[in-house]
Amino acid sequence: MKTGLILSRLYERLKTAAEVRTVCDMRLGLSYVGLMLDDGAAGLAAVLPDRASHSCTVLKEAGTYVGSGAVDVLQYLVNGGSALRRAIGLATANALICAPGHQTDDREATTFFNLQPDEKVAMVGMFAPLVSRIRATGAVLTVIEKNPERAGLLSPEQKSRALKDCDVAIITATTLLNGTFEETIGLLGRPREVALMGPSTPLVPEIFSETPVTHLGGATVADARRALQIISEGGGTPALRPHLKFVNMTLGRG
Repeated sequence: MKTGLILSRLYERLKTAAEVRTVCDMRLGLSYVGLMLDDGAAGLAAVLPDRASHSCTVLKEAGTYVGSGAVDVLQYLVNGGSALRRAIGLATANALICAPGHQTDDREATTFFNLQPDEKVAMVGMFAPLVSRIRATGAVLTVIEKNPERAGLLSPEQKSRALKDCDVAIITATTLLNGTFEETIGLLGRPREVALMGPSTPLVPEIFSETPVTHLGGATVADARRALQIISEGGGTPALRPHLKFVNMTLGRG
């Protein structure tokens, strides 16, 4: 599967809706970017460390986003050129799909997986709150993480083996931002469950057709103004949690 295909599908799915919306507010914090549209809907996406940028000008468009067309920032999904711009595009997408009528379930995500003792779980990106819950089931957990401060680094061979052999894969939605999602699912064997998780997750089942994804675990913004304030003050998921609704969607295999 081609790198960036899922974000391209998301753009095509939402561009018509974006053409009639404008950006009302945007905050770029340490952990998240949050964006609110003129209809009051808001979305967010994770901000990844950008070790490649050494310029004083991080975003040359700063100061021009508010009042711009939503479609202008949504197109960052396909031609943003950096993880930061893709995050702005994904926050825009999540605001556009944050509409009433989604059939969601806010149970804790691991309850959907029915993990059994000795099953193998591959976690791509550290979801710290889930680690103890997964291990309590007797399942064998392998964490694949790029940040050595969060988990031990695996060799490419160990990573490939963990993905190929797992029964359940839990993949962070930030793989969409750093361009590794399609590569990651391409390394999977035949897991019975594949979950894409995290507040950045776009809750649009159709864009994951012809992929092994069976579960989306994301969030919608319940209190936009409070969430944007927290983002602008450097807050992360724990501070945002009371102002989000965490939701889960079960997908059929494509």
